[in-house]
Amino acid sequence: MLLAFILALLGSIYVFFKPMHIKQQAFVDVPLFELKDFTMYELDQKGLRTIMLGSAATRYSNRYTVQDIDYTDNEKEEYIANMKAKHGIYKDDVVVTLHGDVAYVRDDGLTFKTQKAVYNKKTSDVVSDVGYVAYLNESIIKGSYIKYNNEKNRIFSKNVRAKIQLQER
Repeated sequence: MLLAFILALLGSIYVFFKPMHIKQQAFVDVPLFELKDFTMYELDQKGLRTIMLGSAATRYSNRYTVQDIDYTDNEKEEYIANMKAKHGIYKDDVVVTLHGDVAYVRDDGLTFKTQKAVYNKKTSDVVSDVGYVAYLNESIIKGSYIKYNNEKNRIFSKNVRAKIQLQER
């Protein structure tokens, strides 16, 4: 009698209760750590090469995602380049992707502003394909695309409108 009751109880549990299907998730991109109000210096045999500041950052295995990024590249011998934006991704110690109110400033006065830019440290190229406004002294240049090489001091642009102020020597 007791055995029949236990078998009936187990049978009813099997019929009326179904196992839960728990969703399993594979985490392939887990943050290693998070930082608040930080400064990162990159040094090599020649000295200080890069300074990156931010209000917050998350470190992954191959990149940093940074809020309020302020990135200065002193890698090349020509000009020091500084870039600021609301959001940035510093990936593989080579590429910096910037989003939101991007400002590129070079120490000789060349400045341009855009909403998105990608900077490659190895080639010294900064590229924006969402429109920009550039300033140099009193000159103003607007365009839909810019590729600027800091090392060669060359600009390639599309759909350019310019107001150039010539200076007498």
